[in-house]
Amino acid sequence: MRSLRIVGLVLATLFFAGVAFSGSEDASAACPVTKPNGNIPPGPSPSSDLYGNGALWTGLWPDGTIEFRPGGPGFVLQDGSLKMKFPWWRKARAKLTITGRRLDAPAPPLQADIGASTDFQFVPTYIIFPTEGCWEVTGKAGKASLTLVTRVVKIGKGP
Repeated sequence: MRSLRIVGLVLATLFFAGVAFSGSEDASAACPVTKPNGNIPPGPSPSSDLYGNGALWTGLWPDGTIEFRPGGPGFVLQDGSLKMKFPWWRKARAKLTITGRRLDAPAPPLQADIGASTDFQFVPTYIIFPTEGCWEVTGKAGKASLTLVTRVVKIGKGP
């Protein structure tokens, strides 16, 4: 009798663990995406979907999810990696670097194309995600650092 209760408990645990990762609503719990925090860079604010810490800022995608879809923004590269624009602002005149890693599965690190800036505060960038998934992205400029989490999904054959 005791072994039946243990088997039942194990099966229930496995069932509920599977439910936690199956639906799109539950997928958001599996990837703790960063939400806008109202901290905006100096000057005119281009959007309310910004995230920052007083030294570095970036724009966030709606609901923390970057969607690559036919006709949408972004690029699917020949190797299958996913390239999307990301605006960054920095308070100090320091070189911006961007690194990142996938949180929910093994993957190569992301890459970043960091553009030249005529305005020392605004820096246009592209972030290249090698795969879909839950990604932690960190921008650094001088001593300042800003980390966010975003979900990357591809819908359809390509943008």
